[in-house]
Amino acid sequence: MDLKQIHDLIKVVNKSNIGEISIEDKDGKVTIKQKEDKITMTSAPAQMYAAAPAAVALAPAAPVVAAPAVADNLITIKSPMIGTFYRRASPDKPFLAEEGTEVSPGKVVCIIEAMKLFNEIESEVKGTIVKVLVEDASPVEFDQPLFLVQPA
Repeated sequence: MDLKQIHDLIKVVNKSNIGEISIEDKDGKVTIKQKEDKITMTSAPAQMYAAAPAAVALAPAAPVVAAPAVADNLITIKSPMIGTFYRRASPDKPFLAEEGTEVSPGKVVCIIEAMKLFNEIESEVKGTIVKVLVEDASPVEFDQPLFLVQPA
């Protein structure tokens, strides 16, 4: 199993209510598990086991659904990887993108540090940033919303 296939499996598990998946082939075995903190949406322990699949399915979608409710035509720029989110290229530089900043395809909007590598994240859309959804120097997950953009 190659890295792309594993990455695709992680996406499938994150978007579903699957708690754990194990796949074994001639090259080895891969096990992918959901984080347990996603099943914290119920109030009573007796209800938690009955509502666990619904809670897992709703947890990742909550930030994405809540944010575009302000305006249906906003586009979300999402994190392409797990790492630490930085709004500046270095501590003495200005923010790469903030609310009101005009962006176009190829413009760097933030930096995500992953395994001591600093990855420039570029906008894929043209428009104006209306909301920054993550605090500077915060950890981010794969596919986590970072910015809301009003398309031009």
